[in-house]
Amino acid sequence: MAEKKEKKAKNIHEVKVEITGEQWKKKLDETFKKVIKTVKIDGFRPGKAPRSVFEKKYQKALEKFKETPIVQPTVAIDKADEDGVIYKFVFTTKPEVKIKKYTGLNVKKDTVKVTKKDVDAEIEKMRKEYADLQVKEGTIENGDTVIIDFEGFDDGKAFEGGKAENYSLEIGSHSFIPGFEEALIGLKAGDKKDVNLTFPKDYHAENLKGKPVTFKVTIHEVKTKVYPELNEEFFLDLGLSDVKTKEDLEKTVKKSMTEQMEYQAENKYVDELFEALLKETTVEVPHELIHEELNAMISQYEERLKMQGITLEQFYKYTNSNEETLKAQMHEEAEKRIKLRFAIDEIIKLEKIDATDEEVQKDASEKASKHGMDKDEYIKAFGGAEMIKYDIKVQKVLDILKK
Repeated sequence: MAEKKEKKAKNIHEVKVEITGEQWKKKLDETFKKVIKTVKIDGFRPGKAPRSVFEKKYQKALEKFKETPIVQPTVAIDKADEDGVIYKFVFTTKPEVKIKKYTGLNVKKDTVKVTKKDVDAEIEKMRKEYADLQVKEGTIENGDTVIIDFEGFDDGKAFEGGKAENYSLEIGSHSFIPGFEEALIGLKAGDKKDVNLTFPKDYHAENLKGKPVTFKVTIHEVKTKVYPELNEEFFLDLGLSDVKTKEDLEKTVKKSMTEQMEYQAENKYVDELFEALLKETTVEVPHELIHEELNAMISQYEERLKMQGITLEQFYKYTNSNEETLKAQMHEEAEKRIKLRFAIDEIIKLEKIDATDEEVQKDASEKASKHGMDKDEYIKAFGGAEMIKYDIKVQKVLDILKK
């Protein structure tokens, strides 16, 4: 058996394994019958070569390299005849990563400040969510909800989809074409009105685009929103048993808003730090890795769609797209993710960053407690201790970037 290595690009390696003589003759019949089932004319499909033939030869070939392949190697028959066979393995190792700098990235975290105005607006939003609709006497005002019958006519003829009875409409919601809701302001229960309008030129129904129409409307009932008082009953409805006064509510809301804004500011800060790091990083991302990342992203996207009750095939149909167009949309993000991982790994190497078993156990205990889980259960759910260890290393990289 003879082996020789040919180096193409810096991280693309080609290894040829040649088997001849008695060794070849002995294995020829039993092996080639297996091989031919999975081989096209010009070679094997990646990962499908029979282990009985290639495993030992392949492993010996890889031993010549200190680096581990980062994608599934490809294998092809370079030559095969009665005298012997030559297999050609092509595999990709980690590319060279160059980072100009990873400190002093000049990225600042946004300052978080929750004002009284912010708190008041949030409390008003909460009151609105718990508001009751009550029948009112008097005329329709913006914000009221009306129960109406309506029918639309185009040149005196009723058009399809323009009729409803006992329809509930919130005035000011802009759920009808412009002018309809506004035309009802000032009316009261029992009133009838012909509302003359023109459909927008960009309306979705071709037969109604830009058309002048008349809606015959009957008002059955007018309701107004009654907001809850800031009392203990309302606080209990919110699930805030410790809140007794308006001042307590304001403190609770401010604390919650501050924590949420801090979380958002931190996420934005980290995203901007990583963006700045990427600008300082030079690395040629192998297209095989991008292909693998895209497949993973498609799978993740498919899982998210399933949670909404939609299949990937349905998504393609609804959006008039396919896997190719979706991958094209995700390509830039996939390449960015891989480049960032290379940059982070390079900093881990340069800074000699590590995470001890004690750190892993402590991190797992804290996170498990936060999520109401058993520590071992959390470790398993996270992907194992090694995944937690790597996550800790990434956090240490982030600490360096922040400095």
